[in-house]
Amino acid sequence: MPRIWVVVPTCLPTIVRRCHACGSERFRTSGKFRVNANHKLLDSWLLALCTICGDTTKLTVLERINVRAVRHELLDRLHHNDPHLAAELLADPTVRRRNRVALDWDNAWRLDTSEPLDLVDEDAEVVVRFAAPIPVRPIRLIAEGLGLSRPEVEKLIAEGRLRSGVRLNGKRSGEFAFTLER
Repeated sequence: MPRIWVVVPTCLPTIVRRCHACGSERFRTSGKFRVNANHKLLDSWLLALCTICGDTTKLTVLERINVRAVRHELLDRLHHNDPHLAAELLADPTVRRRNRVALDWDNAWRLDTSEPLDLVDEDAEVVVRFAAPIPVRPIRLIAEGLGLSRPEVEKLIAEGRLRSGVRLNGKRSGEFAFTLER
């Protein structure tokens, strides 16, 4: 029976965008929204603060939309600053593309392992799942889960003791499995 490891977000990722005030390239959001209605048209933004100077930037969520066209549930979530909505919107490639931003997931996730693998026992099959689409290098996940360095994991791959059906040296944000032979 395979063991299950899960990559879980611990906070919202850092937003990569150039600050017009100080030139920094990192913004942090707390999940606060601004909603503005001009007659029957609605605009909403996700607010983020520069990590250096604290200047605010707005990521467009809705732009000049008729109020009646917006689902009531979405409007309530915007008004109540729903942090889960902020995470959903940051994960949406359309929102990121419209606002010309990228995400930096460093220090914003953790690996939950059911139990540590013992490198001297029997062969082990592990399935890695993602609770959110977090791009991470599989070698980094395996190294962290096994308590090894990345070069040691690369050595296991070169020796043929660590096998997977996917490339382990690129970034992945979807489920994959690997087998560790003793």
